[in-house]
Amino acid sequence: LLLCFSQVHVSGVTDTEEERIKEAAAYIAQRNLLASEEGIITSKRSTASKQSTVSKQSRASKQSVESKQATSTLQQEETFEKKSRKVAIREKAERLSLRKTLEETEAYHAKLNEDHLLHAPEFIIKPRSHTVWEKENVKLHCSVAGWPEPRVTWYKNQVPINVHANPGKYIIESRYGMHTLEINFEIHFDDKFDVSFGREGETMSLGCRVVITPEIKHFQPEIQWYRNGAPVSPSKWVQTNWSGERATLTFSHLNKEDEGLYTIRVRMGEYYEQYSAYVFVRDADAEIEGAPAAPLDVVCLEANKDYIIISWKQPAVDGGSPILGYFIDKCEVGTDSWSQCNDTPVKFARFPVTGLIEGRSYIFRVRAVNKTGIGLPSRVSEPVAALDPAEKARLKSRPSAPWTGQIIVTEEEPSEGIIPGPPTDLCVTEATRSYVVLSWKPPGQRGHEGIMYFVEKCEAGTENWQRVNTELPVKSPRFALFDLAEGKSYCFRVRCSNSAGVGEPSEATEVTVVGDKLDIPKAPGKIIPSRNTDTSVVVSWEESKDAKELVGYYIESSVVGSGKWEPCNNNPVKGSRFTCHGLVTGQSYIFRVRAVNAAGLSEYSQDSEAIEVKAAIAAPSPPYGITCLESCRDSMVLGWKQPDKTGGAEITGYYVNYREVIGGVPGKWREANIKAVSDEAYKISDLKENMVYQFQVAAMNIAGLGVPSAVSECFKCEEWTIAVPGPPQSLKYSEVRKDSLVLHWKPPVHSGRTPVTGYFVDMKEASAKDDQWRGLNKAAIKNMYLKVRGLKEGVSYVFRVRAINQAGVGKPSDLAGPVVAETHPGTKEVVVNVDDDGVISLNFECDQMSPKSEFIWSKDYVSTEDSPRLEVESKGNKTKITFKDLGMDDVGIYSCDVTDTDGIASSYLIDEEELKRLLALSQEHKFPVVPVKSELAVEILEKGQVRFWMQAEKLSGNAKVNYIFNEREIFEGPKYKMHIDRNTGIIEMFMEKLQDDDEGTYTFELHDGKATNHSTLVLIGDVYKKLQKEVANIKKETHIVWYKDEREISVDEKHDFKDGICTLLITEFSKKDAGIYEVILKDDRGKDKSRLKLVDEAFKELITEVCKKIALSATDLKIQSTAEGIRLYSFVTYYLDDLKVNWSHNGTAIKYSDRVKSGVTGEQIWLQINEPTPNDKGKYVMELFDGKTGHQKTVDLSGQGKQKFLPVLADRARVLGGLPDVVTIQEGKALNLTCNVWGDPSPEVSWLKNEKLLASDDHCNLKFEAGKTAYFTINGVTTADSGKYGLVVKNKYGSETSDFTVSVFIPEEEARKAALESQKGGKKAK
Repeated sequence: LLLCFSQVHVSGVTDTEEERIKEAAAYIAQRNLLASEEGIITSKRSTASKQSTVSKQSRASKQSVESKQATSTLQQEETFEKKSRKVAIREKAERLSLRKTLEETEAYHAKLNEDHLLHAPEFIIKPRSHTVWEKENVKLHCSVAGWPEPRVTWYKNQVPINVHANPGKYIIESRYGMHTLEINFEIHFDDKFDVSFGREGETMSLGCRVVITPEIKHFQPEIQWYRNGAPVSPSKWVQTNWSGERATLTFSHLNKEDEGLYTIRVRMGEYYEQYSAYVFVRDADAEIEGAPAAPLDVVCLEANKDYIIISWKQPAVDGGSPILGYFIDKCEVGTDSWSQCNDTPVKFARFPVTGLIEGRSYIFRVRAVNKTGIGLPSRVSEPVAALDPAEKARLKSRPSAPWTGQIIVTEEEPSEGIIPGPPTDLCVTEATRSYVVLSWKPPGQRGHEGIMYFVEKCEAGTENWQRVNTELPVKSPRFALFDLAEGKSYCFRVRCSNSAGVGEPSEATEVTVVGDKLDIPKAPGKIIPSRNTDTSVVVSWEESKDAKELVGYYIESSVVGSGKWEPCNNNPVKGSRFTCHGLVTGQSYIFRVRAVNAAGLSEYSQDSEAIEVKAAIAAPSPPYGITCLESCRDSMVLGWKQPDKTGGAEITGYYVNYREVIGGVPGKWREANIKAVSDEAYKISDLKENMVYQFQVAAMNIAGLGVPSAVSECFKCEEWTIAVPGPPQSLKYSEVRKDSLVLHWKPPVHSGRTPVTGYFVDMKEASAKDDQWRGLNKAAIKNMYLKVRGLKEGVSYVFRVRAINQAGVGKPSDLAGPVVAETHPGTKEVVVNVDDDGVISLNFECDQMSPKSEFIWSKDYVSTEDSPRLEVESKGNKTKITFKDLGMDDVGIYSCDVTDTDGIASSYLIDEEELKRLLALSQEHKFPVVPVKSELAVEILEKGQVRFWMQAEKLSGNAKVNYIFNEREIFEGPKYKMHIDRNTGIIEMFMEKLQDDDEGTYTFELHDGKATNHSTLVLIGDVYKKLQKEVANIKKETHIVWYKDEREISVDEKHDFKDGICTLLITEFSKKDAGIYEVILKDDRGKDKSRLKLVDEAFKELITEVCKKIALSATDLKIQSTAEGIRLYSFVTYYLDDLKVNWSHNGTAIKYSDRVKSGVTGEQIWLQINEPTPNDKGKYVMELFDGKTGHQKTVDLSGQGKQKFLPVLADRARVLGGLPDVVTIQEGKALNLTCNVWGDPSPEVSWLKNEKLLASDDHCNLKFEAGKTAYFTINGVTTADSGKYGLVVKNKYGSETSDFTVSVFIPEEEARKAALESQKGGKKAK
């Protein structure tokens, strides 16, 4: 340790009385210290030397004293021999006392004149070297003299020590000239591993960075890993590594045995620090679904020449059905051959494996079995040799070098031929339903040769002894017996044998009942879960009573209501408390526990109470970013930032501490506030002007007071003379979207000499330099919020705000950001809603809330809490604010923030225009109107009925209508018939006849829920008289008969009588319709008739007019590609032979031949050109002559060259064939049609039904393959499938449509119609 001290000369004398007293006290303390170290010197030389060390500053005043002392000394020398020893000593003491008095007097006078006392600093007590243990704190001391009082600085490696750079690392104090430096050592873990989850067979690595301060060169700490408190040693399963900075623990192949609490311990001498986290290992996927998981912790409990006892732990997962038992496998070391040791499964988790070869080493594994199958094997055990423990010890202690000792041979009586005696201490050491283990001690009389043993058994109560091992004698004094009947009682004994024979049996054991001596433990009780973290719950329970050889406990969890249980641990844990990790935040869980020992697993405990997974409340983390916001002569205003972690509860306040810093040395901490402050700023009063201070802040919630913050920088308490305002506070952003966000802030604490008049907002990209800041507003804004638009998606930005007053613009605020402009998936916005009662509300929903999240509403980014104009309601993940009386006072921006989320927020702007819209919508909802499609009207029906009707756009099933005549409601009866069709919205009222008293005003009043409406028809005066006249023209008794050529027209002809006009409709008029027509009207008033001669010139004129109508109905000429060539065609409404059709090509009438034909098919007029050639290009005209005028339709097939003309003709999309004109099919059958099409390029294909596009689905399957074949399939046709279908093919050269009709018939219906027809035919025959 090297400490350097700087000596600083300070000129000038302090004026305050307090510092004078302090300096005087320090001087007297140093003087007394020097005086106590001064020895008594009796020699003449020492005395003279001591006298010469008088202060040079008072040399003149001391010369007379020195001369007197020198004279006195000479006289003493002359009379020295004559004085006694006692007298000499007394005189010497008096001289020393006198000299001391003189020196004190001189020092006192020098003190009165300080200018003569100035001298450079010097060490009175120097720092000394220390040797300390690692991590042990050390304190260094020194004392310094000098006037004025020196200033001391401590150094490390020639660098001054800064106590603020590492708070708590160095502590420097100075009291009355005694200076101390305290150095604290620390071990810290960074980048720590957390709770980890793995699966059997996977790899995993745990690690953390170890930071040791102060750094000690060429020193490496001791790193040790532990699992459940036991050291972890490197093996083939786990490896450790230390790089000098980072320690890691790597699992090459995870097994359930690796599950547990892992601890890294860093030791420096006697001191150490450690960190722990749990590792969970889940079961590997079973090869057979429903098979049990693998057992674990297979170990060899005992080994000898004849057998090895294997034990294991039962798995937590049984696969859904109880485990029936376990199979044990063995494998000789050095081979890969596994063999099963037991034929039937064993339930007890211990088993003696026999049939081993003495001296060979084996490894073992265990598999569980249930009714589904055998599960995966466990991890293999460590190798173990089939040897007696004594033999193993002998082999281990065998000397490695050749023995060079001396062998002494003595004569001894030969002992060959001695039969060994009986074994002793025979007992049953273990008994289960599968086996019994015996142990004994060898006999004392056995000779020098080795002995072997025979085991015998007999049922209790008999003397029928049977030898168990008849073929192979036992070599070890322990033996396992199998094949015993469960539940029966046996006795056992053992005989020894050697070459001389078989000895006498041992004493028989007590009666032993074959069965498990170890009972399955009872179920644990009182399962109590408690909150821990956002993803874990602590479960505690009462341990099983009277449990023997308890291995541990398994804990399971289940989401409430799911009925599915999952293991929380796969390695049994001991104790009565366990932390279950990996749970879902916000979910509610129940837990249960069961105990396990070698006999099996207990019953499950009762289910615990349900508990919601959320973090337990803890004290908040320290605040940070302490700054001085304003400074006055005797007060300062501090600001800080809220802690990163609130501890799961709202922060209720802050406490501020401060301390003075004099000469770089901090003093004691003092409390600035007794009552907690709620804001992130505080004014500290009663400070000393020009004094330097340090501060720290601690946050508090309902859990308690958190750790104080790091010590702030040093701030000097002095009057600020800054005229401009300070930086705005608490700049935050919210409502982040891909192209916008919202900034809001608080005003500066220090407003300057004049009030703040506005703010400027600046922005730049996060990666940009400081000279690239750009302002977002040219003029200062008064609001303390701003919505920033025009951001680039995916770009990161930072923002700042500056305040302005009359003096100018102040310093910028702390930066907000960086923040990336992006809209997070699932982002939702505030939605306005107006309910049926006209109530207006703003609604917001959030799907990403945590259990601690809350909704915070604000208007213009000021909290709306306790607002008398609003009502807030939140439930689950939804919230809304309701306006009590929306008006101009409510205009503004309404925003909703969700706490404890990643900045989820949204806002809604209500301006004057939106306010008007919402109020109008509210009025509509309060007083709704039934929309009307047509107003009330009246019409005359056949036979003189009068119909009043109107139509609403929509009516519900509860709609009602009131019928009003002259302000009096009328009801259905003989005169009025009312009807409402709620599906179409038509409302009707019928009257059989009109009378004079029916003149007046008719009104229909509609009521549909809250909605109302009405429509009124006035029938007064001329309007009513005209209606009466129309009714009088025809009555219901009027009989109408039409005649042609004196023959009554059949009723199959369509008649129409409307608006007093009698009409005969003749469809598809032709020459056969020529003749004399007559109509006769008859009723109780008389008879009338009228005749029309439709012959000769009258008929010609009419037929010409009909032909003209037909010609005008002709469609434009279209081109259709056919298999033979191309077809030009046009459609008319219908065709008459009187209509003349002429075709011309390039102005010349077409001469028809086998290649070029013309014709009419139905309503289609066509021209067919087979095998077209380039000569067929040109302009085609179809002329329709109605007898007077010609009507033309043209199409141009012009082209230039063969390359342009032939594709139009030959490569046009067309239907080659395959579709019939009409398809008649029985209901329920399947319709399959195939059609070949052509076109180059390949045409696009679509299907039509009744002129509407048809889409493919499961019922109607449409396919188009290889660009040539179209398939049309209807599975299970119904009558609804009847109709006109069409196939449309299209490419760049044209299109073509092929139509066909599908008719679906029902066999029963056809049979019924046939029967009816036959009945009619029979009647006619009669």
